[in-house]
Amino acid sequence: MGEISLTVNGKAVSANVEDRTLLVQFLRDHLNLTGTHVGCDTSQCGACVVHIDGRAVKSCTTLVGQVNGASVTTIEGLSQGDQLHPMQAAFRDNHGLQCGYCTPGMIMSAVDIVHRHGGKLDEATVRHELEGNICRCTGYHNIVKSVLDAAGRMTTAQAAE
Repeated sequence: MGEISLTVNGKAVSANVEDRTLLVQFLRDHLNLTGTHVGCDTSQCGACVVHIDGRAVKSCTTLVGQVNGASVTTIEGLSQGDQLHPMQAAFRDNHGLQCGYCTPGMIMSAVDIVHRHGGKLDEATVRHELEGNICRCTGYHNIVKSVLDAAGRMTTAQAAE
């Protein structure tokens, strides 16, 4: 057992956890943040993506001890109260989901993509960048459309700040 302290969705959190506790288990089982999904346990599907210090990371293969002292953002931490994050709104508006299982990880990956590439995204780049996120329901067309739409929204929002 080890003591860990981190910030999750802007709130300080500390706990005693077993050394083998995965970040996804800690988020779901200890903090009841169930938006982060477990799809494969092998870092193949991307359903478990969260942001650690602003970067997209697959939480199913990250030990919580590895992120001691870090800032973690989950899908629950993206929105501001009732105000959806531009990426969440774009997924809703462009029908970028079907069953919704992959959606939180897809959105977290997509936000990271936009942060790294800015508004300079095209379809080929989005498709390439999302190769680590699997959706078994869609043909990815509306997901890509959502990411491109959100890139414009996020760029506009940053310019207004």
